[in-house]
Amino acid sequence: MNHFDVFGLERRLRIDLELLQRRFHELSRRHHPDFHQGAAPAEQAQALETSALVNAAYRTLRDPIARVDYLVRLEEGRETREGATVKPTAPPALLQEMFEIQEALQEAKAGGLGASDREALAAQRERLLVRSRDEEARLTGPLSEAWDNGAPDEHARLLGELKEGLATLAYLKTAIDDLGAVLDGDQETHVTHRRH
Repeated sequence: MNHFDVFGLERRLRIDLELLQRRFHELSRRHHPDFHQGAAPAEQAQALETSALVNAAYRTLRDPIARVDYLVRLEEGRETREGATVKPTAPPALLQEMFEIQEALQEAKAGGLGASDREALAAQRERLLVRSRDEEARLTGPLSEAWDNGAPDEHARLLGELKEGLATLAYLKTAIDDLGAVLDGDQETHVTHRRH
């Protein structure tokens, strides 16, 4: 049973979140292990398993990006993130940019950050945050709508676009986190030096 089936929902990217929450609360009350304490051990185990499935399904489906990732996995016939026959890649221009950011970070780590270096890296991080929000909006907006309303023969192309968008988000998040770590780490170093 997939996460959409748990709540009796169609396999779509745009779902009614209020309906999802109502069904989550109904199923949580029905299958919560506390309500099955007096039952036979097999029934208690089943209630615990079902409760865990309901919670996992809810966590996934309430988050629009996790929902996209999950639908991609379902469409590819796999349950986990592992096992994809073709790993999604980000556009080549983004990969080149990520390489350049990593080089700049290595240089900054090796030589310390001057004020202008910090400003440049902070500005780069802000640009990447904007791009990340834009990519999330594209995945949860136009691409999700196209998936839900598209003909089945369009799904292969859209699946590729969804996978590329998820890969792009992953690369952007890594670069944003790396930039944040260097900027925050450098700030701590400056604070420590000022204290002495």
